[in-house]
Amino acid sequence: MDHFKQIEDWKNSGEIIVFTNGCFDILHQGHIEYLSAAKELGDRLVVGLNSDSSVQEIKGENRPIQSEEDRKKILLALSCIDLVVIFNESTPASLIEEVKPDVLVKGGDYTEDEIIGAESIKANGGKVVILPFVEGASTTSIISRILSSK
Repeated sequence: MDHFKQIEDWKNSGEIIVFTNGCFDILHQGHIEYLSAAKELGDRLVVGLNSDSSVQEIKGENRPIQSEEDRKKILLALSCIDLVVIFNESTPASLIEEVKPDVLVKGGDYTEDEIIGAESIKANGGKVVILPFVEGASTTSIISRILSSK
């Protein structure tokens, strides 16, 4: 089924759609806590997943560690996630406009004025939620620990 048809069906049945996005390159405790908390804010959690090319643009030529298809499969294995949509752009702005979620969620390393799509979500009656950042739980820190242990 088309992703956007699925989202439309959920909306038509009155379900609250929560959206977040990210690279989710090496899944870790911080991701799990964040995604679980995001799901609790509504009925359906939609994750915008950066494509391999957009991860490289954001994180550098050595990233991602895992392919977009592998990252998608791993995310879909989590019971808190209902749908994963891969996007190629450097930001999820156009995807957010298409999904039109009720709740837009980002981690605590962002401020609301830095969150792509926040203004349009609020203008459409939705809300923006910033969840706490789990200190020390990042893909970059995991990669650094691996490289320093060589």
